[in-house]
Amino acid sequence: MSRYVVMGAGSTGLAVAAQLAEEGVPVRQITRSGTGLDHPLVERVAADALDVERLTGLVRGAEALINCAMPPYHRWITDVPPLAAALLTAAERTGTGYVMLGNLYGYGHVETPLIEDLPMAPVAAKGEVRARMWLDALAAHEQGRVNVTEVRAASFLGEGTVGTFSLFIAPQVLAGRPAAYPGRLDVPQSWSYVGDVAATLVAAARDPRSWGRAWHAPATANLPARELTERFAELTGSPAPQLSRLDRAALLDLAQGEPIYGELVEMLYATENPHVLDSTGTERALGLTPTGLDEALLATARGLTGGGR
Repeated sequence: MSRYVVMGAGSTGLAVAAQLAEEGVPVRQITRSGTGLDHPLVERVAADALDVERLTGLVRGAEALINCAMPPYHRWITDVPPLAAALLTAAERTGTGYVMLGNLYGYGHVETPLIEDLPMAPVAAKGEVRARMWLDALAAHEQGRVNVTEVRAASFLGEGTVGTFSLFIAPQVLAGRPAAYPGRLDVPQSWSYVGDVAATLVAAARDPRSWGRAWHAPATANLPARELTERFAELTGSPAPQLSRLDRAALLDLAQGEPIYGELVEMLYATENPHVLDSTGTERALGLTPTGLDEALLATARGLTGGGR
């Protein structure tokens, strides 16, 4: 069967490699350090994604290039553009289908549920970066240079994920400590399970209708952070959660000692207002269904307590 190339070995890259390998599909997983899924059908390769010549050789002959790699959050502005350009160039040179893992930043502040064909209208610097990554790839597609699609996900749940819930809430709840969330606690937010995101990336890579458009990974829940936290505590037998809000002033204060907190300030529009993902179009077209919330939360807990994959 055709080899798929997976960039990155974070939670989504590992989940994509696992799905393909478990189906008997060979995978080449590329990271800077050569890490990846330990499986007989997964070839782990150490390579610098900015080395376009090397990357082109590694991608050549693949059915699809699935990008799950991103620089550290505080380096998006400087590091995303060259990474995006290198990946797009490798896909163009090889004729390989290019599947991008994206998020909701490019939509900006939208008061209605987010649907797949909304235009890019970012209101933050990191949103500008994500929007430009997609629009450059889409322009290359429209010029006939490459087949490209993007799968967009909301805040992540699941084993090994990095997101507002897994960083700011889940470990503290499991330890019986107070937790603070960067946003309002009682407005609806969408949550994506990493396994569903991986399944959407694979489905999009295989469906000829994918090219030139975006898809939404199924939302496993549309719940305020407070309700999500309360359910997590119930499922894990943790003490009643002590949850507070980190507003702009609190984040700026924390950023004096830990600059990463400052990176969240421009994104508060997405957590201080309802931010709901509509994935019904993708679910219907690609035949996907979201994983249940309880399963997603228990997987998050397993990843944090050492009971994961």
